[in-house]
Amino acid sequence: MLPEVLNRIGLIAGNGKFPVIFARAAGEKGVEVTAVAIIGETSKELEKFVHKTLWLGVGELEGLIRILKQEKLTSVVMAGQVKHKTLFDKGIKIDTRMSALLNSLRDKKTDSIIGAVARILNVSGIKVLKSTMFLADYMPKKGVLTSAAPRENVLKDIEFGRRIAKRISGLDIGQSVVVKDMTVLAIESIEGTDEAIKRAAHFGKEGIVVVKVSKPRQDMRFDVPVMGPDTIMLLSEVKAACIAIEANKTLIIDKEDALRLADKAGIAVVAI
Repeated sequence: MLPEVLNRIGLIAGNGKFPVIFARAAGEKGVEVTAVAIIGETSKELEKFVHKTLWLGVGELEGLIRILKQEKLTSVVMAGQVKHKTLFDKGIKIDTRMSALLNSLRDKKTDSIIGAVARILNVSGIKVLKSTMFLADYMPKKGVLTSAAPRENVLKDIEFGRRIAKRISGLDIGQSVVVKDMTVLAIESIEGTDEAIKRAAHFGKEGIVVVKVSKPRQDMRFDVPVMGPDTIMLLSEVKAACIAIEANKTLIIDKEDALRLADKAGIAVVAI
């Protein structure tokens, strides 16, 4: 039996399939989900798996709080990314409260912005819970997850990349690096993992290795490393050798499909 507070939950939904997977898993536990979806980011597929969907713009913080209070939601989850660069696009409506939040920050890093939103929600009486609370099965333990195991040179690249990735993630630059032959080809930044992979493939050609890690102080309430079939399809296109993800802290979207695609392409997937 779930605590009363979890009979109903709010879902602040970004892009990708993570919000859909969370909503589906919560529904299977008998939890009623009301989604606040972001125009231009959230997939309309989410509407199939939630009790209600309310839409607003990415810069409407006052609107977000108003919706959650009107719906009498005291617990929420943040799932799915919102493109960091969206807040810097011209034409995006930023309300007074979001503008004040952005102006109060010492920097505009992803952690700083989302963490500040979470603090404002808490002050408003709305608790932000871990987005992985129903998703343990989607977060693999250490080991090789595919039929294809990494070769010795790839294992060396994984360890090399892991050390680099941990350093850059601690600076909140990004959480992925792409390497080959003990050389860094690309570091993920504001453009996201996919674009970093494409840049790396331009220089490294076939056989690149992607390493994705968590931050030293990863806040699992709203900031979870994610990979899925779309990532594997891109890695297949560029003929990558391997993707290594951090065990117990990385969410694999559509896990069976992702690993099947990796096996078909001969790409090793390793939880480190």
